[in-house]
Amino acid sequence: MATRTVRDATRELLRDLGLTTVFGNPGTTEIAFLTEWPDDFTYVLALHEASVVAMADGYARASRRAALVNLHSAGGVGHALGHIFTAYRNNAPLIILAGQQTRSLLPDDPFLGAVEAANFPKPYVKWSCEPARAEDVPAALARAYHIATQAPMGPVFVSVPVDDWDVETTKPIVSRPQIRGFAPDPSALDELVSALDAAERPAIVVGPGIDGEGAVPDVVELAEKVGAGVWAPPMGARCSFPEDHPQFFGFLQPERKALASALTEHDLVVVIGAPAFTYHVYRGESETALPPLFLVSDDEQILARAAEGTGIRATPKLAIRALLDRAAPREAPKPRTRLEKPAAVTPITPAYAYSVISEVLPDDAIVVEETPSHRNELHDHLPIKSTDTGFLTVASGTLGYGLPAAVGAALARPDRKVVAILGDGSSMYCVQALWTAAQHNLPVTFVIFDNSQYAAVRILGEAAGGEKVPGVDLGGIDFPALAKSLGLRTSVVEKAEELKPALEAALPDERPHLVHVRIDANPRTLY
Repeated sequence: MATRTVRDATRELLRDLGLTTVFGNPGTTEIAFLTEWPDDFTYVLALHEASVVAMADGYARASRRAALVNLHSAGGVGHALGHIFTAYRNNAPLIILAGQQTRSLLPDDPFLGAVEAANFPKPYVKWSCEPARAEDVPAALARAYHIATQAPMGPVFVSVPVDDWDVETTKPIVSRPQIRGFAPDPSALDELVSALDAAERPAIVVGPGIDGEGAVPDVVELAEKVGAGVWAPPMGARCSFPEDHPQFFGFLQPERKALASALTEHDLVVVIGAPAFTYHVYRGESETALPPLFLVSDDEQILARAAEGTGIRATPKLAIRALLDRAAPREAPKPRTRLEKPAAVTPITPAYAYSVISEVLPDDAIVVEETPSHRNELHDHLPIKSTDTGFLTVASGTLGYGLPAAVGAALARPDRKVVAILGDGSSMYCVQALWTAAQHNLPVTFVIFDNSQYAAVRILGEAAGGEKVPGVDLGGIDFPALAKSLGLRTSVVEKAEELKPALEAALPDERPHLVHVRIDANPRTLY
């Protein structure tokens, strides 16, 4: 085996794994990894580490491929932790490669050194290490890739001292194919098929894991075959069923009583690719019992913590295909009544704004959303119709994801229009990602719903009895001026009749374009 540096061996491995697009924000402890950057690699620079991770997350989820993240040592990793948590909740396969100080300086607690670097991002990474020897770095990254991309997917972390990259090595590097999914236990599947065949009013709750595997067409076929009503789970971070389908029943709320009430019409509930269930507010225990429940997931933790029901461990696509082969057909349920379009009034209501976006949105667009206080209006008036990554949002609740994730999604899918719909508060956490969009000339349309407040905090705070809560007012942010300073075209919408023309002008723009929409500031009930 010829002698080469650890850096050369790592780049060879990264090529083999398809990890030649790197999202980063560099520092001095990363220079040895970045020096003599190869022409066939792309470095996507973001201006803050939180934006770096969220961009990579959007890229990985939109492309259904792993993404490589390069972070500065302790401080840079610290900046990124909020969206490392998000990537963990989103099941985003990220390989996070962080710099570390020179090995010989580490005993002296040096400037920029990370103490216990591998422990810093825990518990929100699937695996973490700082290799014991420089020549072990490529093998650690290979292992990291297979852990990140193996179900259930998620971020992993590798810390590399700066002097490791120039060490010579003859250690062979073996690039293996991604580890595939796994099918359900046959006896467990028998039980689920028998329950489906006996049910008269079954429901399927379609979690983000279905779209994550590209299995939406499969679950549509299953729902149509078994005549199931289909629900989206609470706080779902992807769309796993076309929301204009006659068998789509709606969205479950993240509150026990409302969720149980919605499911009472069914005599069997099958949850696929989601927890059962994710709750946000507590208003007491439900007096209504859930119907008999089956939970299909690739995540043993989701199955173990479920309070009731029968758990079946399998990756979603294989489980769905197995059910398709064996379940008996049944007549489809009666379709639900759809809501009428809201009135065009000024101040613009979120419901009206979403209904107009629905009218002008390209059929194959990817919607990236982060408007926490308007989630119900989104559900009611902007049905996601795509069966291939039509919708991405944040599963963790950590603000600032949507704007940089839209940039990452646009880099991953240049064949698709990306539209980011963002609240004024959430957009400010990683607003510097607009610069990256402009630098890469990405045709993303950013729509800012500006109600001049952290409305979700106000709404839920008032519902819980809070009074005079500080820190919720955000008036006075000049989003067009900010976007222009970062290289974007902009539009301003203050009246209802201005919204559709502004969107129709912005959506075809081949450069990033920000549309600033003044939204009615009156609070609404969330759930």
